[in-house]
Amino acid sequence: MSEAPGMTLTFTVSDEVRALAPGFLHLAVEARGLTPGAGDDTGAALLADAGRRLAGRLDGRAPHEDPHMAAWREVYTAFGAKPSRTRNSAEALARRALADGALPRINPLVDLYNAISVAHLVPVGGEDLDLIQGGMRLVRATGDEPFVTVAAGAETVEHPEPGEVVWCDDAGVTCRRWNWRQGPRTRLTDASTNAIFLLEAVPPMTAAGLTAAGEELAEALRKQSPGASVTVHPPR
Repeated sequence: MSEAPGMTLTFTVSDEVRALAPGFLHLAVEARGLTPGAGDDTGAALLADAGRRLAGRLDGRAPHEDPHMAAWREVYTAFGAKPSRTRNSAEALARRALADGALPRINPLVDLYNAISVAHLVPVGGEDLDLIQGGMRLVRATGDEPFVTVAAGAETVEHPEPGEVVWCDDAGVTCRRWNWRQGPRTRLTDASTNAIFLLEAVPPMTAAGLTAAGEELAEALRKQSPGASVTVHPPR
């Protein structure tokens, strides 16, 4: 297994996941002292620019035809998911951006990482550091792990399928099917001041490409919250 150094929060990737997706990389952007609910135009400008960059990158193709998205589809198939039904987060966002002409505003922090995800066609997730319990682990589920979510307006507990790849902490699953569906327990809100953003790649995306996306996200976070401490940890 590998562990990301230099952070209070640790990320580990199980050997079983590494075997499933050789060459998988993850990069963490750690941000502390963010301005709660910072409402400048950084997110809006990035979201608008992301749509233009996506169109140029795809050049008339569908998102799933991009080599990186196609590789993620193969990975999803390998652990038993149906990629045409449960798309990785970047492909799902890209499809929405193309269909609707723009991405919706969620909140300042989510807007930033959604924009980076679409512009670089890379899955990106964000978690509130103060709500994570213990370290973060990417594992193949036993099927017993709890995943707290909301259905019909009420909190409910689901469980991943055995063998499904999930991110979890000591309290349970934080994101199902690798990067498909994040739970509400650790999500970023307007009150979040400490955050961790995780960018994920499989070949043919390179460490350099992943780092470029992480650095752009870090720059946007510093612009949005000038007093924040933002660190880009190297790909692992």
